[in-house]
Amino acid sequence: MSKKIIGRVSRVAGSFVTAKCMRGSQMFELVKVGDAGVIGEIIRLEGNVAVIQAYEETEGIKLGENVLATGKPLSVELGPGLIGQIFDGVQRPLTVISNMFGPFIKRGVETLALDPKKEWKFNPILKKGVKVIGGDIIGTVQETSLLNQGIMVPPNISGIIENIYSEGKYTIIDPIAKIKTSKGLENIFLMHTWPVRKPRPYKTMLPPTEPLLSGQRIIDSFFPIAKGGITATTGGFGTGKTVVLQTLAMWVDADVVVYIGCGERGNEMADVLNRFSKLKLGSSDHPLMDRTIFVANVSNMPIVAREASIYTGITLAEYYRDMGYNVALMADSTSRWAEALREISGRLEEMPGEEGYPAYLASRLAEFYARAGQVKTMGTKDRVGSITVLAAISPPGGDFSEPVTTNTLRIAKVFWALDFALAHRRHFPAINWFMSYSEYIPMLEPWFAKVERDWQKLCGEARTLLKEEEELREIVALIGAEILGDKQRSVFETAKMLKEYFLLQNAFHPVDAYCPIAKTYKMLRIFLKFYDKTKTAIESGVPLTRILGLPIREKLSRLKITPTNEFDQVYNEIDKEMNEQFEKLELKDLEEDKI
Repeated sequence: MSKKIIGRVSRVAGSFVTAKCMRGSQMFELVKVGDAGVIGEIIRLEGNVAVIQAYEETEGIKLGENVLATGKPLSVELGPGLIGQIFDGVQRPLTVISNMFGPFIKRGVETLALDPKKEWKFNPILKKGVKVIGGDIIGTVQETSLLNQGIMVPPNISGIIENIYSEGKYTIIDPIAKIKTSKGLENIFLMHTWPVRKPRPYKTMLPPTEPLLSGQRIIDSFFPIAKGGITATTGGFGTGKTVVLQTLAMWVDADVVVYIGCGERGNEMADVLNRFSKLKLGSSDHPLMDRTIFVANVSNMPIVAREASIYTGITLAEYYRDMGYNVALMADSTSRWAEALREISGRLEEMPGEEGYPAYLASRLAEFYARAGQVKTMGTKDRVGSITVLAAISPPGGDFSEPVTTNTLRIAKVFWALDFALAHRRHFPAINWFMSYSEYIPMLEPWFAKVERDWQKLCGEARTLLKEEEELREIVALIGAEILGDKQRSVFETAKMLKEYFLLQNAFHPVDAYCPIAKTYKMLRIFLKFYDKTKTAIESGVPLTRILGLPIREKLSRLKITPTNEFDQVYNEIDKEMNEQFEKLELKDLEEDKI
């Protein structure tokens, strides 16, 4: 990276440096400040005076020290070797830095994000003389056991392939092709760079038509998210936002997962890194890290680097989307990112908006979420890729009316409201089934109809049952349970079964942690069938106490921990036994009536 002196430090205030004599520099240009070489980014220019947000500690920088320009904006390196890595907010590889300097990041450290010495086997798929445009895949590299990375022509290059190297091993700095453009010959490498604040281009945005399956029953049935969608996971401290995102990162139906730890506690990030490094993907032998990238900018790292970490993560996600992959991006949490924006805005002495957040908070959130979606990617051949954003929001005191939550809900189509009361009862996921919603249900209905035609009907019946139980609970609280008949009590009992045996899921159980969509449907169906038979039996005069004593209830309670390969057989047995037990119950009641 070429550097030249363009200015002198005139003021240092926390993570912000003011420099003069900065004529010729540009907004969002990356600079190195002082003798220590602190990394920073220009965020304001007024004449020849610039305000720089430093991504490292500025202590010890003196007035008059040099400011060096790099001539380019904050950018990320895109190429083989990203998967399985842990980066900080400005894409410095934390594992490499730890090996070089120990557990603490030394100021001014400048390391390549990708290993320039590692060789990758390149397999060309195009030939000399072929006309290419930005986004075309000219060859492939097997990056991990799960991912075959397409080596793309950078979006801003098009022309005719003058030369393409034969199959072999190359580093990321070795040219693998030459393209003749209108400006001359351009070397193509396994790696290219891209500025993080600039969205990567695509052809067209497509409507969401397929769900991003999570293996969590309450999500896949009641509040599904579409591939390319946006989800807000909101709840107060201790409601399980991080656990939800970590669980989804392990089980979600995506090709690539980008997990951004933005301002969260270091012990939480260390825990997820430790667990992910040991886990396998589903029932396969593939390590979970073979599809995961971490961007870690935790609470003890510089606060302004949090602001960059979100853009770093979404740019990495766009890179894999452009290859035609489905990417899930977990942002934990956007509240901490918004706090970084508030810090920056305050240092710039801008007019504050609601609760001290900058007036442009809504537009910044919209710009970030606009980079999600299912798209037809750039290139001669049509490919479809998607980025699904699953963002955690941490409203102070669980107040959903605060600015970050309200502005996010104007954009997000799915809202998972985490309930402290459910979390206190150890009900996971603690998603409140009354406050939460998904606006993707009508768009996903054709897909779910392929699973079973009555899918949405069953989900609607289950939600109605839970709503009826809540209304009865309010009546009981006012008048007492003595006024309820067997029919109303059956609503309580069935709703309790639905909550404990269907909606509640153990994230650490080897079987219950993930529930396939077909199993989810059959479980919901059998519980609602039990409710229908209970109502019919009560109407025919059978007391509820007899129904609650049926042996089938115990088998229903164990249904969720039945292994998938045994589930269909167990389900059919339960279905048959349920019919038989209710028939015997009703016949016995008729005989007693005759006597």
